[in-house]
Amino acid sequence: MTAHLKLRIHVSEPFGFARENGGSTELTGWTVDYVDPENGEWEVMLDHGYELNEVHHGRVLLSPRYVGEHISRVMDAIVGFPVRIAHRLDGDWHFAMAGMLALNRDEEEKH
Repeated sequence: MTAHLKLRIHVSEPFGFARENGGSTELTGWTVDYVDPENGEWEVMLDHGYELNEVHHGRVLLSPRYVGEHISRVMDAIVGFPVRIAHRLDGDWHFAMAGMLALNRDEEEKH
């Protein structure tokens, strides 16, 4: 069985994201899409969803924000990796947000 890669996403756009989500711009979740090095986008299952335009979302699709980058570079990032963030709406993915992606380290690993 493939291990889950724990991720932390800081949402920087849209500007009002925190207002709709209890003052927080942070999302946490996991993916197994990192296993395939050819995978240019990762679907992330969120630990706790978020609200956007009165719709609850429990997963997102992440892709690099800049052309020529690969999302797996988050493994080497010190602070974070810029991403575009999409949510499902009417059965399709819609890129509506931007942010920074980082590995989510457990509290034990931080100390």
